[in-house]
Amino acid sequence: MNRKLLVLPALLGLAAPVLAGCGDSTGGGGGGAIVIGTTDHIEASKDQPSPLDPATSYDSASWNFFNNTFQMLLGYPRSSTTPQPDAAQSCGFSDTKSETYRCTLRDGLKFSNGHALTAEDVKYSIDRLLKIKSDFGPVSLLSNVDAVEAPDDKQVVFHLKSPDATFPFKLATPAAAIVDSEVYESSQGHPGLEIVGSGPYKVDSWDKDKAVFSANPNYKGLMKRNNEKVEVRFFQDSGVMKKALADGDVDVVTRTFSPEQINEIDQGKVPNVKSTEAAGGGVRYLFFNINDSSVKSGAVREAIARVVDRDALTRDVLGRTASPLFGAVPTGITGHSNAFFNKYGEPDREKAAQVLADAGISTPVKLTFAYPTNRPATPNKAEAEDLSKQLNNTGLFDVTLKSMKWDAFIQGAVKGKWAAYSLSWLPDFPDADNYIAPFFAEGFVNLNYPGGPIKSSLLPATRQLADRGKTDKDFGRMQEILADDIPMIPLYQDKQYVASRDDVTGAEWCLNSSSTTQFWELGKGVAG
Repeated sequence: MNRKLLVLPALLGLAAPVLAGCGDSTGGGGGGAIVIGTTDHIEASKDQPSPLDPATSYDSASWNFFNNTFQMLLGYPRSSTTPQPDAAQSCGFSDTKSETYRCTLRDGLKFSNGHALTAEDVKYSIDRLLKIKSDFGPVSLLSNVDAVEAPDDKQVVFHLKSPDATFPFKLATPAAAIVDSEVYESSQGHPGLEIVGSGPYKVDSWDKDKAVFSANPNYKGLMKRNNEKVEVRFFQDSGVMKKALADGDVDVVTRTFSPEQINEIDQGKVPNVKSTEAAGGGVRYLFFNINDSSVKSGAVREAIARVVDRDALTRDVLGRTASPLFGAVPTGITGHSNAFFNKYGEPDREKAAQVLADAGISTPVKLTFAYPTNRPATPNKAEAEDLSKQLNNTGLFDVTLKSMKWDAFIQGAVKGKWAAYSLSWLPDFPDADNYIAPFFAEGFVNLNYPGGPIKSSLLPATRQLADRGKTDKDFGRMQEILADDIPMIPLYQDKQYVASRDDVTGAEWCLNSSSTTQFWELGKGVAG
């Protein structure tokens, strides 16, 4: 059984202040825990000793937990792409240049440990993020913050270095999660698997097999819970997870089944389990370190762009659970463009060969693709093998594969160690800015790409426009520049799937516009 989600509304302008609504933050849910299955795994390691600290973690697995346990000044109500007050009572720009942003907190905010949450904690959290400046953290999202003031317990004022109409979006991400200044040290990550936040849920226990969450009685905010307890079970194998779902030991799965398993559930072949699909905001890019000798020549990167077959990739590796993507900004987001198709068209081996010949490059061109081995949510190995086969079969390339664990892989990407690699991106917020800025202006991974007019003029121009609908031409131009320079090649756009037992409600609402699971939307027999 398949049910399409409602299409998210068009992005709205952010010029007007936003005010918090009234109402109880706990719903009428009850009964046993909602059990969520996932193939994501979070563990403290030497490379990443603080995986559950919002200042030092910037990946979809950790953010799924941050969004449910920490609180931000702003959040997203059901089906909305416009941030609304959560920990805040009201927020808005207080100037005409979008450089000063003020928020007033709700009354009586507390962390899950009972400590009072004040404006000073908000200031502390942002200052801490900027001070720690972790290579693995989301500091780039708030790097435009010049100073934060807390003139009293309820007032917070953000002074920005330059205009940024997307700043409210960023305050709604875990980059701006509010931490307890009495628990989290100011200059280093919080070690281990502890979370102390003020969000809708608190952590009761966490081990290698499962994490247990219960309703945070101190939560005051935007979200209404439809359950009182959530248990997240970690699976090494998606086949075992599918059996647990079929047997009723798991209620919901958002991350991640293989394409074959998704299609099996979608076709109704798993009894008492339904599939809910939405157009996903997640994308997959093939990145290049353009200073690496093997891909330094633009002709090499262009030849790759001319032979990559996205239709074959999404058919053979992904079972049509994703759609070919020809621009950095996906469909459904203002500013989407098919710039790569417009420039390079369908795969063409002969044109690729001519590009290399004209540049005096002998073939086959030797290069290495890097990929991680322990990320079951993405078919990294199968995709790398398919892409290398596509290139090698042209006779123009000699691609070898290099595999490693995720921590080493992402660390190498951040430091610019790999010549070529694929990376999935789930948006921090639903705006074209978040598909362009992290990679081509703010250096989330090191591509050695200077950014040119994208960084110097086009992106800053869009950040002065509160009406995001007026940014489409500039974002279209940015994607044309990326198609010319080729620091990356867009591969595909994910579709989102939620698999759930027939008695579970809220599956159609449990993924927000940034593809994050919202525990509070799930229930059993709860009216939506």
